[in-house]
Amino acid sequence: MITGRKVWIFSVIALLLVLLFSILSLSGLIIDYQWFKELGYTQVFFTRFIAELKIGIPVFIIVFIIMYIYLQKIKRDFIKFSTDYSNGHEFRGYNFAIIVASLIISLISSVSLANNLWSKALSYFNSVNFNINDPLFKKDISLYMFKLPFIKGVFSFITVLLFILAIITVVLYVLMYLSDSTRFYRLSDDENVLMAYSNKDILKILIRRIAVFGFILFVLFGVGYYFKAFDLVYSSRGVVFGAGYTDVHVTLFAYRVLMVVSVLAGMLFLIGALMRNLKIIAIGPIVMVVIIVLSGIVSGIVQQLIVSPNELTKEMPYIKYNIEYTQKGFGLDRVKRIDFNYRESLTAKSLEEEKNTIENIRINDYRPVSQVYNQLQGIRLYYKFNDIDIDRYNISGKYTQVFLSAREMSIPDLTDQAKTWINEHLKYTHGYGVVMSPVNSVNSQGQPIMYIKDIPPVSDNNVKVTRPEIYFGELTNNYVITNTALKEFDYPSGADNVESVYKGKAGIPMNFLNRLLFAVNYGDIKLLVSGEIKSSSRILIYRNIMERVEKIAPFLTYDQDPYIVIDNGKLYWMIDAFTTSDSYPYSQPYEFFDGQRINYIRNSVKVVVDAYNGSVDYYIVDKSDPVAMVYKNIFPELFKDGSKMPEGLKKHIRYPQDLFDLQADVYRNYHMSNPTVFYNREDYYDIAKEKYYDKTQPEESQYMIAKLPGMEKEEYVLTIPFTPSQKDNLVAYMVARMDGSNYGKLETYVMPKGMTIYGPMQIEAKIDNNPDISKELSLWDQKGSQVLRGNTLAIPIRNSILYVEPLYIKSDARESIPEVKRVIVAYDNKIVMEETLNAALNKIFNITTATPQPNNNQVSALPTGSVQDLIRQANDLYQKADSAIKAGDWSSYGDYIKRLGDILKALSKTTK
Repeated sequence: MITGRKVWIFSVIALLLVLLFSILSLSGLIIDYQWFKELGYTQVFFTRFIAELKIGIPVFIIVFIIMYIYLQKIKRDFIKFSTDYSNGHEFRGYNFAIIVASLIISLISSVSLANNLWSKALSYFNSVNFNINDPLFKKDISLYMFKLPFIKGVFSFITVLLFILAIITVVLYVLMYLSDSTRFYRLSDDENVLMAYSNKDILKILIRRIAVFGFILFVLFGVGYYFKAFDLVYSSRGVVFGAGYTDVHVTLFAYRVLMVVSVLAGMLFLIGALMRNLKIIAIGPIVMVVIIVLSGIVSGIVQQLIVSPNELTKEMPYIKYNIEYTQKGFGLDRVKRIDFNYRESLTAKSLEEEKNTIENIRINDYRPVSQVYNQLQGIRLYYKFNDIDIDRYNISGKYTQVFLSAREMSIPDLTDQAKTWINEHLKYTHGYGVVMSPVNSVNSQGQPIMYIKDIPPVSDNNVKVTRPEIYFGELTNNYVITNTALKEFDYPSGADNVESVYKGKAGIPMNFLNRLLFAVNYGDIKLLVSGEIKSSSRILIYRNIMERVEKIAPFLTYDQDPYIVIDNGKLYWMIDAFTTSDSYPYSQPYEFFDGQRINYIRNSVKVVVDAYNGSVDYYIVDKSDPVAMVYKNIFPELFKDGSKMPEGLKKHIRYPQDLFDLQADVYRNYHMSNPTVFYNREDYYDIAKEKYYDKTQPEESQYMIAKLPGMEKEEYVLTIPFTPSQKDNLVAYMVARMDGSNYGKLETYVMPKGMTIYGPMQIEAKIDNNPDISKELSLWDQKGSQVLRGNTLAIPIRNSILYVEPLYIKSDARESIPEVKRVIVAYDNKIVMEETLNAALNKIFNITTATPQPNNNQVSALPTGSVQDLIRQANDLYQKADSAIKAGDWSSYGDYIKRLGDILKALSKTTK
């Protein structure tokens, strides 16, 4: 027998473990509070905390009372049935055990429920109507998006708690029944008389308890079937997502019958258990099983014999629902369809009139640009350009599309000797500056021309960087401490390093208590004992911008491509945030990030992170999104109105590529609003394909500056071309606009159905079939070098489509970078390949004077740049020539030597 003393000892150990876990959690909680306070978001912190307390405390009290009273009742039964009733003092240790057990179960239950339900509870109590009803039950969509998740969560918790109580009951009474210490005696009403007590008496008590639990659980099953009926709007049984004919006419009826039968089964279970009649007990469950089996059989029969032979007729209304609500869920109900009156009417004059579009045709690619940036502008091993962002700026009075990338500090790339605690956390604290280059031009080497470069940043235009330090970015994954006894590394300068002291606002003060908290929380004793840390020092945590924004608002889904923005000389990160759900009725789910399947999405929030100070601002840019407005109701201090965003940053808001790609994927099928056409897949679209580098792939959506039919001037747009299913001709062209008041407008330009318009793969075939082009490609694509195809850009100009494809050549040398060597232009039935875009346009349109495009759209005749830049280019070419000759690549060697001569000529002119 387990004595009261042993029970007491075990209980104390369990309680101590719970307290230790609580202390560790509390240290993290205090740190998080200080971090939220630093950002000015204590209301956000306390909103969740208070919501969890409002859920957790009542649940804790209720569960504790229920568990304590119930376990005391079981204890009294155990004492009553034990050998020596008069020596009940032997069981006093069980009182403490009951308290501890009740505390632990209550704590686990309340914490679990609070963690899982706090956001659902807040959404429930702050819900906003969509003013759109689902087509089946005629309920506002808010019921599905905001209310049912909370109601179902509470319902599931109650059901699980009852199951736990039932299991505890069975286990304890069975142990009581089997215990050797129980001899089954009890006192009669006359205390002087002892009466025998049999095993059957214990079973009677167990049966009575189980009878009550069974009744309640069956009633809960009935309630569960009521809620289960609402899940039919997410059914995948029929021809489309959402309740179909069989679901509505069979399954829904079965659920309603099961609701009633479950309650009756509970009553029969209660009566049968009390009467100890298994037949009565079994009636309810058997009937329920029969109904479930029959409904499955009937559903199959109806589906096969009634629906399938007449599928279109029977499913017609449900197909309509699916089309309508999928379009609403993905925002495609707002797509404007425009007839593209295609004409092959471009001339030299029309090109001149559309020169702003021509000037911004992208002839460079972000992938080789990333290699160029890291090789030529990395400066040191520990600097890294994580990725290339694409944006638009007013460069010297011209609306220009550019590549832009932040030079971040990459701690993993420090040498092994330099990877010390001091260097990682106190010395190498930040990246430095950005590199910018236009997308529409390259230098004589076929590499990007740099508008902003070097350390400190050098700019040859009106866009300047005056605060280049990057303390918060995509690669800043470690904490750092500023204002220590050591100065921070700022940037390299010749053989020396420039050092600095952080003057920003970020960071939590490192007083003794905080040093202790961080040392415990991070498991790093150096935070407590380091003499370099002063009381005025500040620790910067959660510096990775994605971790930072997700920590503040984990209920949003964030775009995976933050992009750097320059405004008034300062650097900011802009991140697109989405409100998403998988609960929109009748909307077909599609896969988004990391396998997440959603059927509702809006890009309602733009997030701005200061790269120096770490401040985070959330701006709501779509007030028509009920989900965003619910979040605003919950966190009024977190979300700002989009109109409050600084004007300089507004100019760089862009439509997110990931959202556009998802919408384009959905639109392939759901542009068809006619149920019959949709059912027969008569007008299904494919994303146009292209040859990129050395493989065939779907076209990437492309940012570009263009003036489409109906536009008053050139705008920054995101585009994707469509082709018919399993065909290659161009059938439609989808566009997302993003300048000024046009932001977020989706338009699809539909090509005339009576004519064939070449698509990207047909242009690729024409390139392959052109004898002059294929001959040159074959000559280049030999040992020592490789020809790589760039994106096939479909550029709408007036009512025509102009195709442009840059060609890259990459040598087999280890450090070789793909370089733009030729530009292919296709229009109508003509296709040409020239060294520059200007030359190709001149040839294809029979232009004898270079009127349509400025020089910055072509490969420069002579290399350009400062003397220092030209010397760097010359050194790079010399190294490449040396590598080529060692590899026996005489073709590349000759090309490098020729270009080296061009640079020497340019240097000669520069130094005169």
